[in-house]
Amino acid sequence: MKIVKWFIKFGIFLFICGIVFLVGIYIHAYFSPPIELNSANAIVMYDRNGYVFFQGSGGREWVSLENISPYVQKAIISVEDRHFFTHRGFDFLRIIRSLYLNLRTGRITGGGSTISQQYVKNMFLDFDQTWSRKIEEALLTINMEVHFSKEEILEGYLNTINFGQGNFGIESAAQFYFNKSASELTLEQAIILVGIPRSPEHYNPVNNYDRAIGRAWVVARSMLNNGHLTIDQYTNLFSETIPIHGRREDSNNLQTLMYFHDAVINELNNLSGIPKSLIQSGGLRIHTTLDFSIQEEMERSIIENMNDESVQVAAIVTEPSSGGVLALTGGVNHATSQFNRATQARRHVGSTIKPFLYYAALENHMTSASTFRSEETTFVFANNQTYTPTNYGDRYGNKDITMAAALAFSDNIFAVKTHLFIGKQELVDTMRLAGLRGHLDANPSLALGAIEINMLDYAGAFNTLANSGIYNELHFITKVEDAEGRVLFERNINPEQVLNAQNVFILNEMMTATYNPNFVSFNAPTALHMNPSLSRRYAIKTGTTDWDFWIVGYNPDIMMLVWCGNDMNNPVPRSYSRNIRNIWIDTVEFALRDTSQIWYEIPEDIIGLPLNAISGEFDPSNNNNALFFFRRGSEPILNHN
Repeated sequence: MKIVKWFIKFGIFLFICGIVFLVGIYIHAYFSPPIELNSANAIVMYDRNGYVFFQGSGGREWVSLENISPYVQKAIISVEDRHFFTHRGFDFLRIIRSLYLNLRTGRITGGGSTISQQYVKNMFLDFDQTWSRKIEEALLTINMEVHFSKEEILEGYLNTINFGQGNFGIESAAQFYFNKSASELTLEQAIILVGIPRSPEHYNPVNNYDRAIGRAWVVARSMLNNGHLTIDQYTNLFSETIPIHGRREDSNNLQTLMYFHDAVINELNNLSGIPKSLIQSGGLRIHTTLDFSIQEEMERSIIENMNDESVQVAAIVTEPSSGGVLALTGGVNHATSQFNRATQARRHVGSTIKPFLYYAALENHMTSASTFRSEETTFVFANNQTYTPTNYGDRYGNKDITMAAALAFSDNIFAVKTHLFIGKQELVDTMRLAGLRGHLDANPSLALGAIEINMLDYAGAFNTLANSGIYNELHFITKVEDAEGRVLFERNINPEQVLNAQNVFILNEMMTATYNPNFVSFNAPTALHMNPSLSRRYAIKTGTTDWDFWIVGYNPDIMMLVWCGNDMNNPVPRSYSRNIRNIWIDTVEFALRDTSQIWYEIPEDIIGLPLNAISGEFDPSNNNNALFFFRRGSEPILNHN
């Protein structure tokens, strides 16, 4: 009996101590300076010139509670913290219930965080589940509750939470998703928005309308259970599809810009040393490689040249010397399709693979004047297996042609003969050296690009060719700072010479043949019509498959890769082959408009000879001669007779 009385007295003592301790904490919080509420953390992105092209809060002013729809207020309280106006920062009954459920199930099935706690966590803390973080959260929550009214806390919370698609705060979200202010939201719109913060990646209606509506019904049921909806209101919800705006109406409202933003966020998530809490709740300054003016011009040209909703486009512009991505789009319009074809898709690359093949040939002692016969050919392999590639339009010279001419015409017979002559593994090894990470099969059709490759990965390999064989990892972020300007990450460029600079130079010279009129013969160079629009020299290659059109081109200052096709692998009108070349010309020529004309310096021990463009023979009287380059000692012996 004495033991029972002792435990009762000890329990009372602990209870009194607990009360005194809590009172002490609240008194301490009362006399402590209040934390700052009226500031919305946001992810801010800068282009390479310091221009703010994206701000997570949308750059909009803080909106007062009276300018936020009552539907939003009732919905957020119902689903997140129904005792918000009666507790003092902590809902102890909810905490006890959550602990019981977690213990009973053996896993975390729910939490007991109030709106005040969530606000503190989002604004000031990381998301680590440690005791020190929990204690700090509790102290900051008490400080908030002591110094601010419930209305002020709710106002701050709604102005800072993450609503997905880069929208921090209810005003930014209302403008983005529904093109109206937070005060004008309807009941259904408010319920949809309130459902997003639980998981912004999964519940925003731009990415997944059905999933967002499913989450909205959860919010609606909580409102019904808490007396904020009548049964009639509840049963009549979402009887019709709710229109989603899904874009910004400010000066930075490029319809392709969010593809670049998404690529930045993806890279950010893979950087070590960046707290995930800052990514989720904002408070980061991200300095990127974007050149906003190039992105703007690229989009202008895309809008002008892409006029079929079933046809998509993706493009990547890089700076060869650094590997920085200057512009990127993964589709025609991010608001209608968030699938980023530049970073997520894999497509057949067609004849754009041939520059890597001919670099491998140069490495294996062939030259730009080496010849194979261009004619209909059936290749026979072991077990009588055959392969019969064809040239576009069934055009064959029925004679020996040079490697430079084969590249200009995109001759498939020459490519396969070269591929088999040097060994099928050589092309795979070359692309690996250039930086390609994706899987490649060493088969005969690889020479014609019958392989699906990720576009960003592919662009990295071309960037190596554009940089004279020096590899730089493609990237979108140069520096990351927190809200106070402390540097969390700063990129170091680590260039690596992975390809032979002499052979890359010879290859790049050969790629100018694709628009050189001296190569007109039984066939015409594939990019000949581009010649009048080019203000300087570029290495250019086009590619075509049954479903895809490609163009890649570069010089020391810039590299641009463009793809066009149909997501369902349906045929695309051939006019789009020319359209994407227009996009390439418009963008690259704009980007270099104020720069001097430069080309690659001739490496040591490289010599040039004027030869017949098609046959490779020395004939001073021929008007169709072209300048061929060779490593000293590999040049042909000229007959001057």
